[in-house]
Amino acid sequence: MKRLMLAVLLSNAIALPAVAALKEGDAVVDFKTQASLAGKAFDFSLKDSLKKGPVVVYFYPSAFTGGCNVQAHTFAVNSDKFAAAGATIIGVSLDSIQRLNDFSADPAYCAGKFPVASDADGKIAKSFDLSVADGKLGQKDSRGAEIGHGFAERTTFIIKPDGRIASVVGGMAPAANVEQALVAVQKLSAAK
Repeated sequence: MKRLMLAVLLSNAIALPAVAALKEGDAVVDFKTQASLAGKAFDFSLKDSLKKGPVVVYFYPSAFTGGCNVQAHTFAVNSDKFAAAGATIIGVSLDSIQRLNDFSADPAYCAGKFPVASDADGKIAKSFDLSVADGKLGQKDSRGAEIGHGFAERTTFIIKPDGRIASVVGGMAPAANVEQALVAVQKLSAAK
């Protein structure tokens, strides 16, 4: 019970308001970074992923924290529905690739269903005009490990293959964020 309360308090402490400056119709900047899928690191390129169809780029504060755990698990559970609509998913946080290797493979969270990318310096989040807050010394995750990095605000972008934003989802609970992203992807798919 103590761990659950700690996780809830931590997720609330690092929750940031969603005030994404990039809006529907804006072009995004291509990015390349290290990502992890099922515990294995690889080089991720947004441009290459967009060649396959729409990409759901979701920013979250930190792996192994209350709301982020819920959001990752909800994306994993719904990953087949996103794929059926022709979309791929990539999570992005300021976590190191080592933390993300563990998070991406954990069956309680990403479960190897989609990759998560490291934005350790916050440049990707900033290219989407997201707020990046400094982490507090000594903040711990749901496993009791020190987090040791800053946090990007929880915001999800659905990006069309032309590199423009089809929809922005933010300012809501983690599971609702995923549900709204799925609705947006399904609308995009139906419009073809």
